[in-house]
Amino acid sequence: MKAATPEEKKRARQIVRLLKKEYPDARCSLNHSNPLELLVATILSAQCTDERVNIVTADLFRKYRTADDYAAAPASELELDIHSTGFFRNKAKAIQGAARIIAEEHGGRVPDAMDELLRLPGVARKTANVVLGNAYGIASGVVVDTHVARLSERLGLSGERTPEKIERDLAALIPESDWIIFPHLLIAHGRKICQARKPLCGECVLAKLCPSAYSWQKAGAGGRGGKQEAGVVINLRFGISNLKSKRLSCCLPPAPASCPCLLLTCLPRASRASCRPRARGRATL
Repeated sequence: MKAATPEEKKRARQIVRLLKKEYPDARCSLNHSNPLELLVATILSAQCTDERVNIVTADLFRKYRTADDYAAAPASELELDIHSTGFFRNKAKAIQGAARIIAEEHGGRVPDAMDELLRLPGVARKTANVVLGNAYGIASGVVVDTHVARLSERLGLSGERTPEKIERDLAALIPESDWIIFPHLLIAHGRKICQARKPLCGECVLAKLCPSAYSWQKAGAGGRGGKQEAGVVINLRFGISNLKSKRLSCCLPPAPASCPCLLLTCLPRASRASCRPRARGRATL
């Protein structure tokens, strides 16, 4: 990775400044009141909308208040409590595994160090960054989700395809003091203006700084623009990186429509189980 130039850093600071002005109330959209609640909510948010997670956790957090509560609960009961978030068995297993380690090795307190968080089941770098940044105010890195990945590419902040490399590019451009707020700004902008299929470039405060501005109107949802992003979206959605983006233009956010049968051979077993076969070897996720 080449070092960011002063001009690139200046442009990135301009983007941050404009987004802060446009979204002064941007914050973590997962409801929580302590680090444990945020950890659980972030695990539940995988392949699920934040809105659905907040509905589920409204009751969940009243029922389970400590790491011991999660660890002691019957697995089948916890699975039922989080069923509507999807992949509930894997999520319940991760939550209980993390809760046991937190209770036994950290006195019931969610650790505030990256290496210790990464030892918890169900916790990768994105989840660790979310917890450290939003629960502890520690700028350990930049959270990369599908919105952040999509907008980073459109804005010319990163041309990488994996979350780790995208985060590295963003960390080199964005001031460390803005590492925590920047993902929330991009997520807010991605939901309101820079949407996956039909970005509203005419209403975008970043249009003059965006190399992709208005190009999407020509490319269309299924055109070249969509294909360029597909690799990023698929990598984030399924945790795989060896797919050719030109074959996956159909699998763009907010939800995949249909996928070539080739994709099914690459999906982890848990994800493949959620696919419903359609005619001519295609499937709906």
